[in-house]
Amino acid sequence: MRVKHLNQRELADRWDVSDATLERWRSEGIGPVYLKLQGHVLYRLEDIEAHEAASLYRSTSERVTEGGAA
Repeated sequence: MRVKHLNQRELADRWDVSDATLERWRSEGIGPVYLKLQGHVLYRLEDIEAHEAASLYRSTSERVTEGGAA
């Protein structure tokens, strides 16, 4: 199985944020974990999807738990 990676620009496009936002989040420890290989930042698709799932809310006070149920 081949692991899919997104670079910073691809993730910025996916989330409609700027490259600078992702750079700031990395320095602040926000967002999905990332790889830094030979000076290149890459995000594994599985880590992006896990971060998205962990960021789901049903309302402002109710986080969605695993499986989509609250």
